[in-house]
Amino acid sequence: MDFAVKLAFDLLAFTSVMVLIVLGLGVVASMMGIFNFAHGEFVLLGAYTVYIFHEGGLPIWAGIVAAPFVLAIFGALLERSVIRRFYAAPIIAMLGTYAIGLVIRETVRGLLGGHYKSIPEPLPGVFTIGDLDFSVWRTVIIAITLLVILASWLLLARTSIGLQIRGALENPALARSCGIATPRLYTLTFAFGSALAGLAGALIVPLYQLSADIGLRFLVQAFLSVMLGGVGTFEGPVLGAAAVGATAAGLPWLVIPVLADPLVFVIALVIVKFRPQGFITQGRL
Repeated sequence: MDFAVKLAFDLLAFTSVMVLIVLGLGVVASMMGIFNFAHGEFVLLGAYTVYIFHEGGLPIWAGIVAAPFVLAIFGALLERSVIRRFYAAPIIAMLGTYAIGLVIRETVRGLLGGHYKSIPEPLPGVFTIGDLDFSVWRTVIIAITLLVILASWLLLARTSIGLQIRGALENPALARSCGIATPRLYTLTFAFGSALAGLAGALIVPLYQLSADIGLRFLVQAFLSVMLGGVGTFEGPVLGAAAVGATAAGLPWLVIPVLADPLVFVIALVIVKFRPQGFITQGRL
């Protein structure tokens, strides 16, 4: 029983991180019809923002709060200057965003000197329930993720801007004909997805050592999550992230770690094979 509870907690903590990353990636893919291959580097920039605050002697919490705003501004500027040129050619968009991600990653690698950096947890320690100890910081990550999901759902379902976004998601051409400023929505959506990636990076950097490659492992799993859940809805990518995240966190308990990551991809691809809901069936790519 204790093992099952501990496993469930670990699964939930890792899945929470995946949901934050995939939610932003899925909304961008759904609305703009492009897959942002620099999304993992946005996670890296969120983590690096926390590192800068920590190195500057500022509270780690301040860096975590600042990270989503920094990435939202960065994402908005990137969308207005570069990304919007790629909307008519999704394949070129993937290559372009990959190049952008490569520049970001290697720039940060140079700034870090190729080293790994450790960031302490803002709320270290554990709390005990019965005979089990639970990480305080992982619990905070779970709580923040639940709040972000709720806030995102309320934004999309209960506000006028959310109505416009949902309209542009379902039928961009009709939205434009109704006078909805889709370019502005695209900028806001890309900034929103970037902010979520930055928040995810800021939350996980105390758990994983900061390196230039911290976002790569999450990018591949996020892509599988979007493929699994499908695009065009709010809940699809979230459910895909939950499935992939739980599988990725649970398999190392059952098989040796070196086999866990490949098995995640195999399982996800088998599911997609028999339940295709990805970009091709949605008519995006």
